[in-house]
Amino acid sequence: MISWPTLYLSAPINPRSQPMLSRETTAVLDSARDVAAESERERHERQAHPLGMLLWAVAIGLLVRLVVAGLVYKQFLDPGRDHWEFGYEIGRVARAILAGRGFANPYWADTGPTALLTPVFPYFFAGVFWIFGVSTKASALAILGSNCLVSALTAIPIYFVARMCFNARTAKWAAWCWAFFPYAINFSADSMWYHSFVAFLLVLLFWIGLRLGSSDRIPPWAGFGVLFGFAALTNPVILGIAPVFGAWVCHRLARGGRRWTRAAAIGSLALVATIAPWLVRNYRTFHKPVFLKDNFWMEFCVGNLGNSLHWWNGDVHPSGNAAEMNTFERLGEMGYMALKHEQGVAFLENTPETFLARTIRRVSYIWTGYWSFGREYRREEPLDPENIVFLTSLTFLSFIGLYKAFRANPQVAAPFFIVLLVYPAAYYLTHPDPGFRHPMDPLLVILACFALTFRFPSRDKAPQLANDRS
Repeated sequence: MISWPTLYLSAPINPRSQPMLSRETTAVLDSARDVAAESERERHERQAHPLGMLLWAVAIGLLVRLVVAGLVYKQFLDPGRDHWEFGYEIGRVARAILAGRGFANPYWADTGPTALLTPVFPYFFAGVFWIFGVSTKASALAILGSNCLVSALTAIPIYFVARMCFNARTAKWAAWCWAFFPYAINFSADSMWYHSFVAFLLVLLFWIGLRLGSSDRIPPWAGFGVLFGFAALTNPVILGIAPVFGAWVCHRLARGGRRWTRAAAIGSLALVATIAPWLVRNYRTFHKPVFLKDNFWMEFCVGNLGNSLHWWNGDVHPSGNAAEMNTFERLGEMGYMALKHEQGVAFLENTPETFLARTIRRVSYIWTGYWSFGREYRREEPLDPENIVFLTSLTFLSFIGLYKAFRANPQVAAPFFIVLLVYPAAYYLTHPDPGFRHPMDPLLVILACFALTFRFPSRDKAPQLANDRS
């Protein structure tokens, strides 16, 4: 039903039957018509059903990824170094699980139980190996296909986050951009690591967190905590955003007069209960507390000790140096990690300026892809020039979108800023593998699409979170 104000504003004015209107009055009426039209358009956008569009975006995104996977999967079947390319440490631990040795042996020697990895992906690999065989063609296609499916499905939370924070137009752009997003295709179809899965979990947690800003009910908050715990058991870095992002969600609850303390307590307890069995396992196995993983100082040394040419120094990692592997086998995992702790602390104490310089370079690399234009480095990373252009452009557009969001409504921009600020912090300190920053890409795509679709004329309505709209 059309209300009488809308009908009045839409009706033409007959100059013979109406008195002459001043320019100011005409401008007011024109502005009111624009607002009414904009409100009507927004109402249709909110009521529009996205199912068909999302199915097409997911299906086409999956098809593109599967085609690429079909072209590259053979590289993972290389038998060199006992099929090392088949999942690296994840594949090795999965083989130990299947062989009855437990969660152990991340490299080639029988070094015993490990906390080098968290359990989700090694057990997933072990299940694939049990069904399709160890390091077989069928296993490779199953793992890559699963990554491709998860990556394609990421378009769904991307769409709903963008629609909830901005508008349907930005949401559609973001979903379709994700279907053809080069990094999403690469890290799902051409990688056996968990980058795509963590990207999906991060944007899913982001979406759920936005929705929980208006609900203090116990079941959703318990589920939120369980999902955060599961994500931490996939990649512990994602746990770093929990306190800050959770505090923002609780702040929204408090503003709405809801019981944020109860919600925070339930979510925290559910998270702790989810990761507790793994912490107990680590303590019982190593007779000392190990929080999720034990390899921080090893990764710190890889990114900081020696080899200024590259952001990664394989000479101080067991997978890249036989002497390091021998030391790992001789000392055992706990002894080796203690040695890396000593080396890392000594590096910080003796050369803090080198650490600061490399940290600045890592920050630059994560957001621009630039590390060096040296000839030797470019021989190792021949695609870096193209990556620099693409990643720098994506970062620029995303930051423009974040700026526009802050200008329009800081409440909408704040959660994006929190995640982009906190999530990569661990990689600033260690080493910035390109896949490590991929979990932020869904949010960057949303912001970039918002930058391209939003303007600031007076009739534009500031973006608001859906559950904040009246």
